Amino acid sequence: MATLSFHCSRIRHPSLHSFEFPSHFFPSSLKIQPLKTHFKNLHFLSCSVSETSISSPLEAEEEEEEEEEDDDDPTVELSYLDPEIDPKSIFDWEMDFCSRPILDIRGKKLWELVVCDDSLSLQYTKYFPNNVINSVTLKEAIVSICDDLGVPLPNKIRFFRSQMQTIITRACNELGVTPIPSKRCLSLVLWLEERYETVYTRHPGFNKGSTRLLALDNPFPMELPENLYGEKWAFVQLPFSAVQEEVSSLQTRFMFGASLDLDLLGIEIGEKTLIPGLAVASSRAKPLAAWMNGLEVCSIEADIERACLILSVGISTRYIYATYKKTPVTTSEAEAWEAAKKACGGLHFLAIQDDLDSDDCVGFWLLLDLPPPPV
Repeated sequence: MATLSFHCSRIRHPSLHSFEFPSHFFPSSLKIQPLKTHFKNLHFLSCSVSETSISSPLEAEEEEEEEEEDDDDPTVELSYLDPEIDPKSIFDWEMDFCSRPILDIRGKKLWELVVCDDSLSLQYTKYFPNNVINSVTLKEAIVSICDDLGVPLPNKIRFFRSQMQTIITRACNELGVTPIPSKRCLSLVLWLEERYETVYTRHPGFNKGSTRLLALDNPFPMELPENLYGEKWAFVQLPFSAVQEEVSSLQTRFMFGASLDLDLLGIEIGEKTLIPGLAVASSRAKPLAAWMNGLEVCSIEADIERACLILSVGISTRYIYATYKKTPVTTSEAEAWEAAKKACGGLHFLAIQDDLDSDDCVGFWLLLDLPPPPV
């Protein structure tokens, strides 16, 4: 188990001690890659051997040409399931249901439903006119995905737009699916970025300069609920190899938290690269970690101007997680922490422990700052 080393300070109104990151803190070997998964613009439907036929070489060539045409056609809708994945192993979906910068023949914005799982083994897209956007349409679309791809209804569906919460929640509730408002839809967000470049901008109805109909919220931070307070906190750092050990512990022992598929997200980091994080200690660490575990923790930000830490959870909830006395030393420390996070491509972590000198974590969340999608 990796050891976290750091300084102590109070979480409610802490006075930060000097904590200087070493000169090698800022990684030189960090490399951010695009998503490694190939998004296939084709219709893949599950079928048995008895439902298929043997194609002649000419037919096979024609089918291959049709698939290549589909790959180049930005109007083609996607219905794909990785044939190597057991459909019953996909329990959670990520969903976006929103307008796109594309005009239909009426001059109105097209809407699109985009669904995937966190491994992108399931990928589905469908366009809708703006006059049928309601929970009934969405409910029917969810059922169609299950029927078309032969997958069961998911246990949970995560979504990141607060404006769609009513429609998505109603459709999910009627199907017995748990809706989860969360910005931890990282696979979906990165897929939307790719679709903007490879699909939307190439669509014949693309409307350049179109403003987003449903902008993402960034509300003023609120006071932290009392049950989320710790007793001490500190900026910390861990080698990436140690971060990986903590993430592995989420699967091997009783521990709260959440991980990220960094390989899928295309983030390549050297084993010795130091990852910035925040450590929180509490005599009631397990209850604190349990409360945090139900909040869909998204990111932590050092607000230099306000001399505080901002905890983002869910879709649009932001808390003042801790404050500190603003001095040149503490400002420099907070700036260095933010710079280190940026140098790691936004990667950082939150660790909850019984004591700041402990070798073990009760809770560990791997977090990633990502800009909002362009749509």
